[in-house]
Parts: sequence; structure tokens; C-alpha cells
Amino acid sequence: MSFDEYRWFIEQSTPSTAHMFGLKRYLCDKQTPFQRVEIFDHDLYGRLLVLDGKIQSAAYDEYVYHEALVQPAMLLHERPGSVFVAGGGEGATLREIFRHPSVEKAVMVDIDREVVALCREHLGEWHRGSFDDPRLELVISDARRHLEENEERFDVIVVDIPEPLEESPALKLFTRQFYSLLQERLAPGGIIVLQAGDFGTIFFEAHSAIFNTVRQVLPYVYSYHAFVPSFNTEWGYIIAARDFDPGAVERGLIDRRIAERKLKLRFYDEETHRYMFALPKDIRNQRDGVTTIIDDDELLTTF
Repeated sequence: MSFDEYRWFIEQSTPSTAHMFGLKRYLCDKQTPFQRVEIFDHDLYGRLLVLDGKIQSAAYDEYVYHEALVQPAMLLHERPGSVFVAGGGEGATLREIFRHPSVEKAVMVDIDREVVALCREHLGEWHRGSFDDPRLELVISDARRHLEENEERFDVIVVDIPEPLEESPALKLFTRQFYSLLQERLAPGGIIVLQAGDFGTIFFEAHSAIFNTVRQVLPYVYSYHAFVPSFNTEWGYIIAARDFDPGAVERGLIDRRIAERKLKLRFYDEETHRYMFALPKDIRNQRDGVTTIIDDDELLTTF
């Protein structure tokens, strides 16, 4: 097909920057009560999920995003038995969690029933039946409200929610009050991991604000990153713990636990772990220079 024959999806990063995708086939364009959902196919990246104009994942490289999000926290925990997921509508976060044989229960709370249903229908390659796993408790609700109303403790908490766009229902899942609630819901030795936005230096302020806010609540906090081709950028994550230092990783631990748990991972291993947690000097300086604390009364929004 020529340029003129494609229907083009344009994802804006700022008012003056964007990247484009020529659509092969459009499967879904729906406005739910919470967000606009688009699902389409692309020649290179395969199927893509887009929420409110922002790419969430693509068949070509979603394993990079989801292994990077889930596996460090799961493997740094000695024996994760209970896991809480905020968001994660595609089901791929669940897929990565359920690889671990010690997991007895995963509670996934997503606010948008229609997104979960559409992902379940169209993104089978992502979830691979995880929504039918008997260890899953799926709750359609606001994740913060659910945690406020339930006092269950978890070994691992994964926050896999969209960026805090203006008017987004996720805005209060990026605040000091929410992170305080997460630490209260950690079991002893528990660990928290967050998707934490674009890690490119031009758009790094949001990640830095999230990092600084988590640091007000928990003593051990680390940024890490992975390049996701369909995002056209390095993507940022934050891992944090109360009772142990997840940055003090004994050499050989990651690969040993991968072998013990018989995990077949495409992206993540110990060498990848060292790459993800190594931050260039300019990035560290820029992040540590940000003093913003995100609060219920001072919310973070991104373009």
C-alpha cells in the first residue's frame, strides 16, 4: 500500500511532536464512560490498543513492557503468593503474574468494564486466558476505593494504569495519599511497582514527580526503564519497598529464581535487569532535581 492508501493514526507527544501509524484494519473505536478505546492492526506492530489517543501496547512488543513491569518485583520477592493489580485491563499483566507457581491469588481492579471486555475479546494474544484463571478475583471498581474499603495485604502490588491525562479517572492514583495507602496494604516483605511514564529527557518531569512522591512514603525507591519500540521512547517504571532494599540484588539471584520457577521469558533476565536499573548521570541529576510532590489537592497531569 502507498502512503495515501492508509488511514493514519497520529499519537501526539507534545503539541509539536508526534509519531504516526498507517492502519491496516480498524477493529474498534468506542467511547466508554471513562475513556476512548481504539484497537487496530498495523503491518509492523500488529494489533495495537489505544486509550484516549495514547498507545498502551502492541502485539509486536507488549512482552517488553509487561515483563519489565511485572518480573523484577515478582522475582525480587522470595515467594509471592498474593498480588494486587490496579488497572491492567489487557490481561497481560495477569499473564506475567500467573507464570509464578507460588501465586495463590491475584486481585485485579479496573474501573472500566468495557475496556476489560474489549481486551478479553480482541487481545487474546496478550491475556492468553488469564481472565479465566481460578486464582483471579476481578473487580470492576476504582482501585483506590477498593483498597480503602478492604484491608487485605499483598506480597506484590502492581499499578498498571494509563497516564494521568486531564480529566482522567486515574489522576488520584498518582498521589502521595494513594502511595501511602499502597504501603499500608503491603504484607511484610512486600514490594510495589508502578508504570511511571515516558523516560525520555524531554518528557521526564512527570516520572521525576512520581519518583519524588513515592520517596515521601517508602524508604527504598528506584527508577528503571526499558525501550518499547511502539512507544518510540524509553519507558519508565518505579519499584519500591518498605522492609528491604530491592536495589541490593545478590549477583545470580534473578537468573537462579527464573530457573527455579521455570519461567520462559523473552525479554527479562539478570543481564537485562542490570541494564534497566542503570541510569545515565544526566537522567539521575534531572530526576533528583525535581521537588514536586503530587497530592490530592495538587494533581499531576500530562499532555
